[in-house]
Amino acid sequence: MCGIVGIISNNDVASTIYECLTILQHRGQDAAGMATCDQGKLELVKNNGLVSDVFSSEAAQKLKGKSGIGHVRYPTAGSSNFEEAQPFYVNSPFGIALAHNGNLHNAEQLKEELFVEDRRHINTQSDSEVLLNVFAHELQNASGLHITPEAIFHAVSRVHKRCQGAYANVAIIPGYGIVAFRDPNGIRPLVYGVRKSEAGDEYMVASESIALDSHNFELIDDVAPGEAIIITEDRQLITKVCATKTQLSPCVFEYVYFARPDSMIDDVSVYKARLRMGEKLAERILERWPDHDIDVVIPIPESSRVSAIPLAYHLDVKFREGFIKNRYIGRTFIMPGQEQRIQSVRRKLNAVPLEFKGKNVLLIDDSIVRGTTSQQIIQMARQAGANKVYFASAAPPVRYPNVYGIDMPISEELIAHNRTEEEICELLGADGLIYQTLEDLEAACKEGNQEIDRFDSSCFSNEYVTGVDSEYFNQVSDKRNDQAKKGNG
Repeated sequence: MCGIVGIISNNDVASTIYECLTILQHRGQDAAGMATCDQGKLELVKNNGLVSDVFSSEAAQKLKGKSGIGHVRYPTAGSSNFEEAQPFYVNSPFGIALAHNGNLHNAEQLKEELFVEDRRHINTQSDSEVLLNVFAHELQNASGLHITPEAIFHAVSRVHKRCQGAYANVAIIPGYGIVAFRDPNGIRPLVYGVRKSEAGDEYMVASESIALDSHNFELIDDVAPGEAIIITEDRQLITKVCATKTQLSPCVFEYVYFARPDSMIDDVSVYKARLRMGEKLAERILERWPDHDIDVVIPIPESSRVSAIPLAYHLDVKFREGFIKNRYIGRTFIMPGQEQRIQSVRRKLNAVPLEFKGKNVLLIDDSIVRGTTSQQIIQMARQAGANKVYFASAAPPVRYPNVYGIDMPISEELIAHNRTEEEICELLGADGLIYQTLEDLEAACKEGNQEIDRFDSSCFSNEYVTGVDSEYFNQVSDKRNDQAKKGNG
């Protein structure tokens, strides 16, 4: 999972991109990068670290120009490598820098094709570099001495035919403008908007609408599945769906955890979707435990808070903040390695004993993935004096890997894989455990937009939108398991 942004403006864009990347920091804490264009020349700055660490005042002085793109990285395979920070750049044709959010599950095949047939060398292990070279090769084949919208749309259509998986991309071509496109299933989010000005309209493309909102850009629309958006340097906006077969299949985990609650994704309010998750979970609890003895509902900060409020209301019990979060510790889910995640939990959260002592507590989290964080939090609740500790998940059991850009590990590292709810409850050390159903989760999200064809819920259902062969899962296992990350770190 990563965050991307692209801007064409009337003024230098580096400071605005910096602020947008800070707003999107929750989508990736591993690395950050930015490419800007000034008088046909690209400047590129990227490195490991948070946005505030990467862009020093010295780096900012290099980043001149009225158009640019930015990226925050969250690694989905292997360790955190500087070489895989984005944007990536190729000098042919025309010079292209690209930032990518998602994951290709046929990257190894494409890498071989690029070398054998296209004569292109891939220098990293990143599928993003592969995607950029596919786009660059197809644009070179479709173009003459000058770029045309038709050539770009043809190149994007070829990307759709060759690349399998999830991708939302923004690219900058010096002297021409910005190109953004989304995979034919619309798995990863991408929106675009305009800011009206007497000096000329300004445009932004970003992973989440909150980036647009914060800089007074008016949301035009989501980039549709298979669609390409061209914004030329003279501010022409040209769009075209470049895939022959499309369906809107957004990743349901965006609504569960990744996206900010104040964002709109595919015309669905993330905030309202999470409210509905809490309501539906309350209904399920009342069905299963009509005579429950819950005294208080306590959310695990931050992403479960919105669901916890209506949950407490419908159960007719108190809602309390029982954990105080250290806001200077990153999101543990997206840390590359189990050891880092474990060490961070107690540094990140501290219990308020007053809210636990002598009470039967229902803790709610957005999801349970590996289970180690949940185990520690339940222990903290007991140590703070809780009488009973129940645990609720706003998402169904995570039983299968995610292959579309979220670092959900191999099946064997998922606590719910091949286990019943009773077995999971015992492992967690809870007095009771309840999960959201997949049907209720998808209904909570789809209520905001009935035009959604389906969701990518593969980590819950084992049904992959693009179809994935077993060989790829073996590759994922080798790259994503925590032992591999520890060895490569």
